Amino acid sequence: MNWINMVVIVLGLALFETIASVDNAVINAEVLATMQPKGRRWFLVWGILIAVFVVRGLLPWLIVWGVNPSLGAIGALTSTFSNDPSVRASIDLASPILLAGGGTFLIFLFFHWLFLEEKHYGLPRFEGFFAKKGIWFYAAVSVILSVVVWYALRQNPMMAFGAVLGSTAFFITHGFKQNAEEKERSLTDKSLSDISKLMYLEIIDATFSIDGVLGAFAFTLSVPLILLGNGLGAVIVRQITVGNIDRIKKYIFLKNGAMYSILFLGTFMILKSFGVKVPEWASSLATFASVGYFFFKSKKHLKLQIS
Repeated sequence: MNWINMVVIVLGLALFETIASVDNAVINAEVLATMQPKGRRWFLVWGILIAVFVVRGLLPWLIVWGVNPSLGAIGALTSTFSNDPSVRASIDLASPILLAGGGTFLIFLFFHWLFLEEKHYGLPRFEGFFAKKGIWFYAAVSVILSVVVWYALRQNPMMAFGAVLGSTAFFITHGFKQNAEEKERSLTDKSLSDISKLMYLEIIDATFSIDGVLGAFAFTLSVPLILLGNGLGAVIVRQITVGNIDRIKKYIFLKNGAMYSILFLGTFMILKSFGVKVPEWASSLATFASVGYFFFKSKKHLKLQIS
């Protein structure tokens, strides 16, 4: 992997992490507004270290290590930079399991947004049609999972198990997210201590970060690059939280861009798991294209609102 590819991957990861975390930033901003300056500073300084190194660094490392324990702790961290043929063979053997699970998770995430979540219609006819068919969400994802598992069983039973784990992880984390969004209302109560709010904000951040961590594997299996790209995105999100959240909220179609990029990333991961060669730059290009399109669409909408 040359340095140009590395830069493209890191920038794509940072953009994806930033856009995918906008909802989290909104929750953080609303809670931080009720806290004392000391609590806000703690969240911005120590909270970044926890978000970057503990969550976005530790989680992908544990995932890679868990999928391929033969690499060992250090090997899981440095595997993609190793020239050892046995290490490369081990990664190639285990990666379809991870890719199938992560891809299934992301595709489920997109369809849940498309069918069931409230949204500003960036593509009115397409999104509006599926929003009226919300009852079909569970049928749609069940069919998708069945198809993936059916073909995965022919190639590698563990890959099929990875896809099932991805669907399980989606429904578990979705429940946590719903609880976090409901709990956010009570966190704005000024009678609660800042310490309580800080602790819960870190839990919410960890829950929301799972989307970004799993999506990162569509860009690369390199834990150091994931740590760098997602860490950069986490820092940007923290700055948006305190400085520009009201401005960001005006770009109403950014969430659409994030979700369509999630669809592309999930699809790429599924294709890679079945051995389809997807260029390294494809994930970054899809992310920049999706977010860019809906950013300019949001900007155009904002101008019409002002005029």
